[in-house]
Amino acid sequence: MGRGGQTLARVAVVVRAGSAPMVWLGVLAAGAGLVPEGLTGRRIGLYGGAALFLVAAAVVAFTRQSRYRSLAAGATRAARGDFLQDRAVTVRNRRRAHRWWLLLAFAAAAGSAFAVPAAGGLLLAGAGTGLWLKARLIGGRERAAETLLWVPVDQVPRGRPAGPRMRALRTTGPAAGDAAPGGARRR
Repeated sequence: MGRGGQTLARVAVVVRAGSAPMVWLGVLAAGAGLVPEGLTGRRIGLYGGAALFLVAAAVVAFTRQSRYRSLAAGATRAARGDFLQDRAVTVRNRRRAHRWWLLLAFAAAAGSAFAVPAAGGLLLAGAGTGLWLKARLIGGRERAAETLLWVPVDQVPRGRPAGPRMRALRTTGPAAGDAAPGGARRR
């Protein structure tokens, strides 16, 4: 980048990128997990999995919300030389970086079905749903402030957009980029 510009990715897109694969792999693992009877039986596995789904979705969605609020409050305006990364590029990069973790989580969820049928898959799906809800909460914050939140790409290669390495976010107007508030595709 010339003149000190940075590549910026949308915070909501970074958070939301892993949600769809986690949900689909979790549903697949839960469906496959209904085949064996397991140690506890299918009914207990489904009830336990439903409870784990709700708890995981709530925990993932609402953890670190104060950190996101404080980073958003201290956000600075993006520089003229900053490059705004496309939504598709951000999603592809995040999914590639975490594909082995997703496969390991799927294998663990499918393997847990021999003890508690479908519970591991529903736990994985609940974590993915929580990421989707977290992105929606960030989108609501963006709509209320009429700004979009961006994070420098080099600060989140493996970490979280609100991790300890993150110092400040950048903002743009609501029309910048190709993703709507919350990280969904702009229509």
